[in-house]
Amino acid sequence: MLRALDIRDILIIDHLELNFQPGLNVLTGETGAGKSILLDSLGFVLGWRGRAELVRQGASQGEVVAEFDLSEDHPAHRVLEEAGLPDGSELILRRVNTAEGRKTAWVNDRRCSGDVLRALSETLVELHGQHDDRGLLNPKGHRALLDAFAGAGAALAATRSAWSEAAKARKTVEATRAALQAVRAEEEFLRHAVAELDKLDPQPGEDEALDARRRQMQGAERIRGDIARAHALLSEGADPAMGEAQRWLEGVDGAEEAGLDAPLAALSRAMIELAEAQDGVERVLEALEFNPGELEDCEERLFAIRALARKHDVLPDDLAAHADVLRAKLAALDAGDQDLADQEAALARADKLYKDAAAALSDLRRARAAELDQAVMAELAPLKMERAVFETRISEGQPGPEGHDDVAFTVATNPGAPAGPLNKIASGGELSRFLLALKVCLRGEESAKTLIFDEIDRGVGGATADAVGRRLKSLAAGGQVLVVTHSPQVAAQGAHHWRVQKRVQDGMTLSEVVPLSAAERVDEIARMVSGDTITQEARAAAGALLTG
Repeated sequence: MLRALDIRDILIIDHLELNFQPGLNVLTGETGAGKSILLDSLGFVLGWRGRAELVRQGASQGEVVAEFDLSEDHPAHRVLEEAGLPDGSELILRRVNTAEGRKTAWVNDRRCSGDVLRALSETLVELHGQHDDRGLLNPKGHRALLDAFAGAGAALAATRSAWSEAAKARKTVEATRAALQAVRAEEEFLRHAVAELDKLDPQPGEDEALDARRRQMQGAERIRGDIARAHALLSEGADPAMGEAQRWLEGVDGAEEAGLDAPLAALSRAMIELAEAQDGVERVLEALEFNPGELEDCEERLFAIRALARKHDVLPDDLAAHADVLRAKLAALDAGDQDLADQEAALARADKLYKDAAAALSDLRRARAAELDQAVMAELAPLKMERAVFETRISEGQPGPEGHDDVAFTVATNPGAPAGPLNKIASGGELSRFLLALKVCLRGEESAKTLIFDEIDRGVGGATADAVGRRLKSLAAGGQVLVVTHSPQVAAQGAHHWRVQKRVQDGMTLSEVVPLSAAERVDEIARMVSGDTITQEARAAAGALLTG
């Protein structure tokens, strides 16, 4: 519910504070007093596109603040959550327009975009007027209105879910077809590459090992001769001589007294070290022994691995993993036809589920459309349009998440006259009454919104205007309706009444809005009945309207 509207320096309004109430709120006043400015201001803070120049002459900026009360289940909560904005039972919208045309908006004191304001406005306010293209006159919204009247939530959810599943299945089929087409284009290359890799069978780390072995064998040719000569000298010279010397010294009488123990021990250690050195050199020689053909084989495999790595633009150690990728592509190609057939079958099943769900939704729409037509026709009779014909037309359209129906509300103002769109067939007054009748029938879950009717009673009077007023009052029960009107019959039905009027201050014309007391309401409605000169008869008529 719109609780308050604060307007500063907008057009001919310097500062205006309005506190609205539940029920039917009526705004009246002479033509040009500024009633439309109030709606322009509200549209501005809600992000609607409107007048380009809003700032009052001489002011640096204009500002509008709107305060709304939100119920716990109000759809605005979802918009706030998705936008990451503060949420609660109170919603405060604020928007500023500088004299240079720069606009800035806040939601609950947090900066936001105009898109967020417009998304919130869709849940907060609904405007209807003779030139309204946002609500009932917009054919694009007729299907949603019919669905709300029909209570088609469950059928819509089933259709949307079926559409989503069919879309996923279709995307899977298209991806598989594209993948198969791409793989088939390189099938010959894949089979040759896999055969080549399988034949070579490169292993991770093999390139490094082969390179090390190759370097070792190349170095062995250069150093083996020197090591062999050293080994020969160690084997042939020192060891026999040292052994012979040890035997001579051990055979000396009184070797201990002669001080030979230390030399003998040193000689024994030297012989052990010499034996270890000889063994070590022998092992090195054995390691350096290789078949010259082994070097050729090593180099051939090393160069083959590196050539394949360059060919496939991967590291040598990644060749084995790359081969697995290529094998997987071939396996997908070999199994692709069957996979595609399975996926196409799944798509056919998903399409059938969607068609069944869409058909059930269409049947529901057609059944409830007839009920809506009857309900609207019943509302038209008290509005002096008993000869008019209202029809909800449903035709085959493009399939989508919400089915395959195109829905349009059509009217014929007289029996036998051709039917057509609301805004093409009905005159201004007739259009207002059609819109009101439709809104009465479609109110339903829209009670969370504030409904605004801008001179929707133009072109009607007398008993018809009274019927319009009573229906507006009925719409406001349990919700909130704002009406800008020139009709005394409509104004008399209001629970709360404001008069929009002009005043001149310091040579400048300003607009103000005054809440009316019970006595002031009589005078205002009398003015609406008789014009500038309020007579006793006009006051009596106003009193009768207010008490009727």
